[in-house]
Amino acid sequence: METEVHDKSAATSLELPTIQDASTGKVDAAAEWRHWLTGMTLGLLLFETITGLAIYLLPFSVFNQFGVIWHTVAGVVMVVPVGWYLGRHWWLRFRGKFNHFQLLGYLSAILLLALFVTGFVLTWQAAFGTRIDYVWSQFHLVTGLIFVFAILAHVIMLWNRKVNAPEAAANLGRGKRSFLFQFAATMVVLMAVHIGTAAFHKEPPTVNEFPDDYSWKFGKDRPFAPSLVRTVSDWAYDATTLAGSAGCGTSGCHSEIADEWGPSAHRYASSDVAFQAVQRLMLDDVGAEATRYCAGCHDPVALFSGNKNINVDGLTSVGADEGVSCIICHSIVQADVRGNADYTLEQPIRYVGARKEGKLNKWINDFLIRAYPEQHKASFAKPLYKTAEYCAACHKQFIDEEVNQIGWVQLQNQYDNWRKSRWYHEGDATKTVQCRECHMPLLDSNDPAAGDTSDYYRTASDGKHRSHRFLAANQVMPALMKLPGADEHIRLTEAWLRGEIEIPEIADKWTAGPVIKLDLTGPESVKPGEAVDIQIILTNNKTGHSFPTGPLDIIRSWVELTVTDEKGEIVYENGKPDAEGVMTEDTLVFKAEGIDKYGKDIDKHNLWEMVGAQFKRTLYPGYSDTATYSFSCPGFSTPAVPRPEAKEDAMAFDAPNDSGELRVTAVLNYQKADAAFLDRLFGKEAGIRTPITQISEDNLTIRVER
Repeated sequence: METEVHDKSAATSLELPTIQDASTGKVDAAAEWRHWLTGMTLGLLLFETITGLAIYLLPFSVFNQFGVIWHTVAGVVMVVPVGWYLGRHWWLRFRGKFNHFQLLGYLSAILLLALFVTGFVLTWQAAFGTRIDYVWSQFHLVTGLIFVFAILAHVIMLWNRKVNAPEAAANLGRGKRSFLFQFAATMVVLMAVHIGTAAFHKEPPTVNEFPDDYSWKFGKDRPFAPSLVRTVSDWAYDATTLAGSAGCGTSGCHSEIADEWGPSAHRYASSDVAFQAVQRLMLDDVGAEATRYCAGCHDPVALFSGNKNINVDGLTSVGADEGVSCIICHSIVQADVRGNADYTLEQPIRYVGARKEGKLNKWINDFLIRAYPEQHKASFAKPLYKTAEYCAACHKQFIDEEVNQIGWVQLQNQYDNWRKSRWYHEGDATKTVQCRECHMPLLDSNDPAAGDTSDYYRTASDGKHRSHRFLAANQVMPALMKLPGADEHIRLTEAWLRGEIEIPEIADKWTAGPVIKLDLTGPESVKPGEAVDIQIILTNNKTGHSFPTGPLDIIRSWVELTVTDEKGEIVYENGKPDAEGVMTEDTLVFKAEGIDKYGKDIDKHNLWEMVGAQFKRTLYPGYSDTATYSFSCPGFSTPAVPRPEAKEDAMAFDAPNDSGELRVTAVLNYQKADAAFLDRLFGKEAGIRTPITQISEDNLTIRVER
């Protein structure tokens, strides 16, 4: 574009039959301005500059998302014409006298090449990777800003360069006007495509409305009551904006996390067959509106979309089968430790294509999230999610008069158990064990969410993410529902229950060994006729809350004691279920037995009738519980009967004097749902049973001296 001469006479002879005279190296500046490549190149560069700056400076919007798309498309398309222009321009100019015009030109060219390289890397990462690299992104931005100043200075100086010859000046002016037309035409076409596609793009309508027949039993100011959930708008959200968890796994980004979440208790929170059965009972007993009490934690998509209503068969909606969906969990903006789903949800802003069908829309959505990730991170990655208070919103529960018509009753309360335990040290993260540190241990990861600086033992490049299996104590539903990855999830859950999963990052402040430590003590030897006391000591060794925890009217954990002689024949057993899995006698058991206002048992998890408990036994974190089993060793066998002198919780039996030795085995069992409860809920004919997991065991041998 610039006019450069090797002698003074060249300044007055700019009108050449070609752009450059091969013999003299003189360039026809007017022809260079007039060339179609000049206008197109600068038009493309200006479009890239405008859209690039808009991406960084303007708020997230559909317009800006299309800016990302067309910025990328134009960047790819312009490689050929702009590359051609650069090569051609250099060929015309490199033999000229070096000056400040050429200096700016070379600097601009180098910067543009750097932009091409960084742009290619970022485009590749967004299209085929899992995320764009921050360093490459910042290098692209900084290089672009420097390029804008360099090319602008280059063009302005050349534009304002004086030409004294009238004919040459007139010819140059015509060349510049031709350039402006081509430049403007390029910009108009590009901006029209950008603005037009953004303006005419239509996402599926977002219907943030309650159904016309929605029941306002608890008042319009509390549309989701008796659950304590809220939305930022205090109104319903379209279910399609809260669902779509599968997309997180098929995007190529969070596949590992999605696979972990797939068989987790969060995933099947709404489709759990026991939950569905209890919900049906609640619906029949007290009406559909009351089921909103459970839905804040179990069925949030249906709740927030207004589908927990009197006229909705099945009390479900689009996305309800996702349980606690990825978007639900990652759209909570406030949480309170009252429990009962006391949290506030903000409807996320979805990217273009997220709610449309088709592979192209899915690809565009995934590309935009990776290429333009700020909104995605701002929406779904908040410091709140790293706190125990966030978990407490659902992992703490009570019933009050609004539900049971009587008054307040505390139910499960993992949060306060933890906060008052030895695992919590206010203000000292190096001693405190948080919920996520146990239930979401770190895993080696290729996920873009890997790395974190919020924990004192982590770095931004540690190559790990927190497991989204949320391992705890429910291993039946993955198998019953035939969920993908069920076998591995069950294996890990059982290992978790036994305390076999190590967590290196907190090994120095957690504890080793079984979750519940079982110690069996007794005499080394006995003689026929002597009284024998065997003591079992159970210690809550590892759980951050009481053991067991959760719905204790459903859960059962108990000690099974077996005494055999040296031939292996059973002398006595206690705590062994019958052939159908039902307990036939009292034993050392951890559970709760709720009652209604008439003193009747809460036997189907009908918590809406619960006013208190007639029995509850659990192990507080770090505490122990004991039971003594007493028997005598006479010269003959008699039926096992309690002796008056037996201690509390004692179980009495007799041992034959011809055994030679007695072998005592004590096993602590855990079952997510008691067999009798399942029979009451589903009927015996259903034959539904949850597995029994042996958590810990101890053995003792007693010598019988004749």
